[in-house]
Amino acid sequence: MCGIVGYIGNKEAFPILIKGLKRLEYRGYDSAGIALLNGDLNVFKKAGKVSELEKITNGKSVGANIGIGHTRWATHGEPNDVNAHPHLSQSNELAIIHNGIIENYAAIKAELEKRGYNFQSDTDTEVLINLIEEVRKTEKSSLEDAVRVALNEVVGAYAIVILDKKDPNHLIAARKGSPLVIGIGEDEFYIASDASPIIEYTQNVIYLDDQEYASVHRDGTYVIKTLGNVEKSHAIQKLELSLEAIEKGGYEHFMLKEIHEQPKALEDAMRGRMNALQGWIKLGGLSEYLSRIENAERFVITACGTSWHSGLIGEYLIEDLARVPVEVEYASEFRYRNPIIKESDVVFAISQSGETADTLAAIELAKERQALIYGICNVIGSSIARVSHAGSYTHAGPEIGVASTKAFSTQITLLTLIALQIAQSKGTISTSRLRTILYEMENIPKKIKETLELDSQIKELAAIYKDARNFLYLGRGYNFPVALEGALKLKEISYIHAEGYPAAEMKHGPIALIDEEMPVVFLATNQSAYEKIVSNVQEVKARKGKIIAVVNKGDTQIRALADHVIEVPETEEVLSPLVTIVPLQLLAYHIAIMRGCNVDQPRNLAKSVTVE
Repeated sequence: MCGIVGYIGNKEAFPILIKGLKRLEYRGYDSAGIALLNGDLNVFKKAGKVSELEKITNGKSVGANIGIGHTRWATHGEPNDVNAHPHLSQSNELAIIHNGIIENYAAIKAELEKRGYNFQSDTDTEVLINLIEEVRKTEKSSLEDAVRVALNEVVGAYAIVILDKKDPNHLIAARKGSPLVIGIGEDEFYIASDASPIIEYTQNVIYLDDQEYASVHRDGTYVIKTLGNVEKSHAIQKLELSLEAIEKGGYEHFMLKEIHEQPKALEDAMRGRMNALQGWIKLGGLSEYLSRIENAERFVITACGTSWHSGLIGEYLIEDLARVPVEVEYASEFRYRNPIIKESDVVFAISQSGETADTLAAIELAKERQALIYGICNVIGSSIARVSHAGSYTHAGPEIGVASTKAFSTQITLLTLIALQIAQSKGTISTSRLRTILYEMENIPKKIKETLELDSQIKELAAIYKDARNFLYLGRGYNFPVALEGALKLKEISYIHAEGYPAAEMKHGPIALIDEEMPVVFLATNQSAYEKIVSNVQEVKARKGKIIAVVNKGDTQIRALADHVIEVPETEEVLSPLVTIVPLQLLAYHIAIMRGCNVDQPRNLAKSVTVE
């Protein structure tokens, strides 16, 4: 959601900004813009893609070695040229780019209008930059002090970078609730909302903490302070990211690349954390708090979207293996319903980006009530990683496609390891059962590779159903959350309406929708409820629904009933989601491509949802 890039140094800023904005396109956006300072302060901004921004800069003066750029995902005001960032103050001396939402902008705007300010856009961002200008003017303060005072008056979330026409040797950046990273080069600085625009130029970075601002200078010096004007010292960190990891690597789309990266991603998620031969699991973050975790009365899993679906699988895993009650909560609802959270509870917060605003808010509430917070995320140094008491990284590598794929499977992998380690510690799983699951986990990457070889078959299936208006996904037990995730993938990238249901719930309503036009996807690999699933398939067939069944290799009973069968390698039922999700990801991908959709940047969606 929104992207920030800034540069100050001795290089030409324009190509750095444009390339940085292209690296940030995966976050989802509807307009883009840049501001360049070289005597004059030149702003170029345009609704649409970064390529449209490039067109309007052709032949224009873009020479400068200081500048800021932004991709905007509309919140306040429609996506048009005027509402695009950067925004200028009324004097045209200050330019700002901003991720997040200023909640009290309307009251501030009304007061500024009384003082003679006029606004060109509908955005909260233009209000913020004029508030900063007003503070600087009325208090005759430095820009740095004006930013600090103004940010203490606003309510909401932000990551901002400010450029001052009067000072071409200086940029100011600040954050609260929205990520911001500063790359340190040789007498130069790169500022971005994540590391992808920076990695090409430097591996040395600083992650700003909430309610901090940084003042960076062309001479290579910088200062970081809190909004309370206390200077802070930050260790410079090395980026664990390669340029190759954020390129397509020969694949047509990032989403397809990331689907095919899942075998390696799972190997990376498991590496050093388990040993099937010796029969142990050890997650560093879990081990540190294992005594408190194994004695918890209840676990709460909070997440959004795809991560919520992995949380549902986590509920099945933990209750099944570790015998601890689990509740799975939408983070967006959690904080608003006055939940009962006790000191004896453990809250698992799951987020690919580690920046999801609703999940961070849920963590904040749970911490206030003294619960232990265990973060599960993919991005090192992200907000959730920093505010959790303990946690584990999924090590999925960069996920550029907006529709999550390998993040989902690595989250499930991590939740499986968590459930097994707790179960082993509590003595709720036998040694033989534990080793059976661990041995099978080691085989899962190979079984996913085998499933990926079905790509051409799934592509043929996609061609048959690409024009369907609705889909129904059905599963039982561990495969019910997979049905939800399969439906979500199709909705996200192909814009076909799809719903996931527990298979047994079909007859409690959704069966009314089934006719000869309705494709129904069955996840039918469960050994424990196989005959029940066969009955559900027969119910759909009796109503002339089109049946697509994902079954274990060698299945004959459902094959005889289904219109189409996708055979996947059989595995332990607790691990089945790691295999059954793969054909659903591929099906959604191929249907979306055949419908002419942008699978990496679906309409209206953002990769990292950093506003509520």
